[in-house]
Amino acid sequence: MYTLNFTLDECKDVRQVGGKAASLAEMTAEGLPVAPGFSVTAEAYRRYREESGLKDFTTGILNGLSPEADQAAFDKAERTITERMKQVGMPEDIAGPIREAYRQLCADTGVEDIAVAVRSSATAEDSVDASFAGEFETWVDIVGEDAVVDYVQKCYVSVYSGRVLSYLAQKGIDPHEIEMAVVVQKTVRARAAGVMFTLSPTTGDRSRIVLEASWGLGLSVVGGEVTPDRYMLEKITLDIVVREAGHKHIEYRRGDAPQEVPDERQDVLCLSDEEVVALAHYGKNLEKVHGGAPQDIEFAIDEELPEGQNLILLQRRPETVWSNAERKPKFDAAAGMMSWITGSISGGAAELGGSGHSH
Repeated sequence: MYTLNFTLDECKDVRQVGGKAASLAEMTAEGLPVAPGFSVTAEAYRRYREESGLKDFTTGILNGLSPEADQAAFDKAERTITERMKQVGMPEDIAGPIREAYRQLCADTGVEDIAVAVRSSATAEDSVDASFAGEFETWVDIVGEDAVVDYVQKCYVSVYSGRVLSYLAQKGIDPHEIEMAVVVQKTVRARAAGVMFTLSPTTGDRSRIVLEASWGLGLSVVGGEVTPDRYMLEKITLDIVVREAGHKHIEYRRGDAPQEVPDERQDVLCLSDEEVVALAHYGKNLEKVHGGAPQDIEFAIDEELPEGQNLILLQRRPETVWSNAERKPKFDAAAGMMSWITGSISGGAAELGGSGHSH
């Protein structure tokens, strides 16, 4: 099967849909607030790689690379593989089910040509042992069934980006071990968005819940383009013990480009106390459901939904820095939380360019 709706039990199988989609299906089943959508399965990716000898072609290119190669060599491999993938295109037996699933999403939401996010969900991604956070691509505000098919293929291509090939070489991972599933999900019209950890990401203190957020979509937070607001809560009582307003001079209202935030909003907290506590409550429950393991959760406040129904959980994965006692990251506690996290987890990937937004 090439597509699976989040509401299906099969969509919880991380081997078929990757960690990102499986977590969304789990949260959907638990009744948590998740934007509707579907997964394009790893089976579709396997079928795509067999098309016109793509797997053999990429194997030949990658066999010519050594782990000690410089970045220029990885970038050259990316250009060669990307050109071949573009020539091959998406097989119709994969494109057809994607178009049908998109049309069904439009029907289910009552929105014609609904805008969606197209997000990579690699089957090797989001594990405690090897984090691929920030290595693959996400695009938002994609409209129309043909465009969705095109961007699913862009997710496939992202497996062979020079940045990813270099990262995998450093980790000793064969790129062919990666199987790329893809999440297609209603774009959240975010008034504000951010990230939440069910521990302190700078000290590992499990008695705390920490959130960072900014205006608009979370792209500005994950990309380190703003100084986000920071909130810290006591986990047992959910009392807010820290509220720090950041300087949020830009926001992404849509996925294509940022815009300036009016002066009067730049240094104003973007979340209410009620929203912070409600989000922390979700985080605390998710940690409990997952055996007490600390969680890394992305969230948004959807401005199109009424108050009380507007908190949306975008992604959940195990926290990867403090969950393994053997890993002791170096950090500057005075630096911004997201800049340190993206640097620690994704090997500095946030500083590298790309045609989409890493996620």
